[in-house]
Amino acid sequence: MNILAATSVPFALPDAAFDGVGSRPFGIYVHVPFCATRCGYCDFNTYTAGELGTSASPQSWREAMRRELDAAASLFADRAGFVPSADTVFVGGGTPSLLGGDGLADVLDAVRGSFGLSDGAEVTTESNPESTSPEFFDALLSAGFTRVSLGMQSAAAHVLRVLDRTHTPGRAVAAAREAKAAGFGHVNLDLIYGTPGERPEDLDSSLAAVLDSGVDHVSAYALIVEDGTAMARKVRRGELPAPDDDVLAARYERIDSVLSGAGLSWYEVSNWATDSAAECKHNVGYWDGGDWWGAGPGAHSHVGGTRFWNVKHPARYAEQLASGEFPVAGSELLTSEDRHLEELMLKIRLRSGLPKGVLDDAERRAADQVVADGLMVVEDENFVLTDRGRLLADAVVRSIAS
Repeated sequence: MNILAATSVPFALPDAAFDGVGSRPFGIYVHVPFCATRCGYCDFNTYTAGELGTSASPQSWREAMRRELDAAASLFADRAGFVPSADTVFVGGGTPSLLGGDGLADVLDAVRGSFGLSDGAEVTTESNPESTSPEFFDALLSAGFTRVSLGMQSAAAHVLRVLDRTHTPGRAVAAAREAKAAGFGHVNLDLIYGTPGERPEDLDSSLAAVLDSGVDHVSAYALIVEDGTAMARKVRRGELPAPDDDVLAARYERIDSVLSGAGLSWYEVSNWATDSAAECKHNVGYWDGGDWWGAGPGAHSHVGGTRFWNVKHPARYAEQLASGEFPVAGSELLTSEDRHLEELMLKIRLRSGLPKGVLDDAERRAADQVVADGLMVVEDENFVLTDRGRLLADAVVRSIAS
């Protein structure tokens, strides 16, 4: 198979990228680019049926995704001498649940047929609550999925309207209960906080609903108004106010207080879990500098310090693979300085903290000053963010790295 970028720039993983493959976490990410409607805040690489027309379909995407995974496995066999099994699989989007239980089972079969799964592999899919059902969750569990992540965002109807979310306020909690009833031990609910018009009582009702659902994992993200989105245009026209930083900080503190009080502890700045078994192992692999192959339009990959990403449009993605080429749009070889900065940026966000040993003398002195400022503490030779430090995590990174 030719390994060419869509830009006609030769793409080749250096031999050094394959050194140590298998000793680092290895995951597979599969991007499903389809959505029934487009949410106003979303800038992910997704397409509605009307936007795609006849240029691409779930079937053409599925065939191309299988080709990419098979080609990737062959690449590892040739260059590393073996094909690493996937420790984790994460199917994201987009709206993977639009594929239905059978469609997602087919996705997992493609991973099994190319890379295979490690013993005890974590296998997650994202789902929109409106496109799930008890039968859907039964099919996922039978297929081998071990974890479900549901987009809740809010329990307040008026907040969901601002976000252009299509599900009804109670559906996410009902879906979480259905997943648990089907036998899923690990279920996540996603929240977005700081939406224009969201009141403190709206957040409290969302948190109460989350806790009532009995999930073992919660992700909560501050609303970011991304350029090019419908929400950004509304903010620019003055139809919506921009998110307020002080409000976002207050909302985060409230989320952490309520979840911590209910037995969910933070393990990454935006993620809480009941225990280590409930943590998202796939995301931990990202944060710990693991390797992963991203299959699908616009998906990003990382192998041994080389990052690369696919062409975005599903039709172009399928065409590249059908013509015997990897659908790579671009790549970059991370320098040692790049990798060091990424390690600092990612590990500072973890509850386990940033090891002192990864810092040089100047960075250690800067970190000591951050500790003196009350934004970090030292635990077991690691720098760990304090409650206030989590609100200023980006500023902490800048202070240490500068």
